Amino acid sequence: MTQLTVEGSVALVTGANRGLGKAFARALLDAGAAKVYAAARDVSTIDDPDVVPVALDVTDHAQVAKLAEELGDVQIVINNAGVSSGQTATSGEGLDAYRAEFEVNYFGLVAVSRAFAPVVARNGGGAIVNMLSALSWATFEQTANYSATKAAGWAYTNGLRQSLADQGTLVVAVHAGYIDTDMVASIDAPKIRPEDVARQVVEGLDAGAEEVLADDVSRFAKASLAGAAA
Repeated sequence: MTQLTVEGSVALVTGANRGLGKAFARALLDAGAAKVYAAARDVSTIDDPDVVPVALDVTDHAQVAKLAEELGDVQIVINNAGVSSGQTATSGEGLDAYRAEFEVNYFGLVAVSRAFAPVVARNGGGAIVNMLSALSWATFEQTANYSATKAAGWAYTNGLRQSLADQGTLVVAVHAGYIDTDMVASIDAPKIRPEDVARQVVEGLDAGAEEVLADDVSRFAKASLAGAAA
């Protein structure tokens, strides 16, 4: 695998208009990235003057494929776009809300990874970073479906790593507990700053790390996998 360096690289960050995505874009630039494409559904919400705004709805797979054709210089992809709907295991009258969460958190991640894998291969191997969660490995009543999307994303990330090994692409799984963003603003619990998660991911990219456990919560969740069922 070609040794990746963030300095001088070209990166794409999905969901980059606020919160963790915005922090990812800034951390890449601060580490010397030559260009960062900041993707969001509405580019008018992107306010960092140092990024290149691009319109992207990760649930629109035709748009994802078209963007991969247009951004032929991308070397690092950070799949950050995500939603949380608070669906319990028995919420609602139907499955539409469950499917909507999977469309962004799982199928969006898959679509972007598949579309950009050949792009990063042509540019020397590069890296694909998938933002997952401590909830990849644990769940609570109000996170049943969200946890399912992240568990699926973790499984896919591990398979993607094997599929892209021959092309020299680093595939990174990132896990964290509560991150201090709008998504969990109503939750009263210890939270890690998005800037601290982004910094660790950038450092992990330069170190060639395949996994980043950004806080004690994610480290505890992984260590608890061998425990009894909740």
